[in-house]
Amino acid sequence: MQNLVISLIIVLSQIPISCDTNRNSRGYEYFPDMVYSRAYETYAPNPVLPNGMTAQPPVKGTIPVNMVPYQYPKTPEGLRLAGLELINPVEPNEENIARGKFEYNVFCANCHGIDGRGDGNLYANGKYPSEPPSLITEDMLSRPDGEFFHIITLGSAIMGPFASLIRSEDKWKVILYIKKDLSGKN
Repeated sequence: MQNLVISLIIVLSQIPISCDTNRNSRGYEYFPDMVYSRAYETYAPNPVLPNGMTAQPPVKGTIPVNMVPYQYPKTPEGLRLAGLELINPVEPNEENIARGKFEYNVFCANCHGIDGRGDGNLYANGKYPSEPPSLITEDMLSRPDGEFFHIITLGSAIMGPFASLIRSEDKWKVILYIKKDLSGKN
């Protein structure tokens, strides 16, 4: 019985101690230098790192998650090889074509136009020195899907590369949209 009373007194004495009057209090700090560490902005100089930059480049030879390195060079031979070897792995269904249309409208329509005729806003407003090619000509539509993929990935002439902007799967969906849906409307 005496042990029960002592245990009850200990438990009841802990209740007021455990109550918190200030929710913003973090409690006691044993190592304040770890609590209040010095944070550097992303692009700020950093004297701690060897090259003096906070934002570090990726380690040479590393590959981002879910990214497959593109193996074809930006040359006419690379374009030809991509056309011969790359095959569109995406199934031509309504969902994939709709996603391709969305990506096309975001990334391609400003130059190539909503209808793919090469009359997009940037050319119409005089921002580009030459007219982008029409994507709905017989010559363009007869190109292999791999050539389209190569051009979207690495760019061509004044068109910049979209390798880092559009996921590979979505590039194939854009090609589906151009060949299946956009070509049929014109």
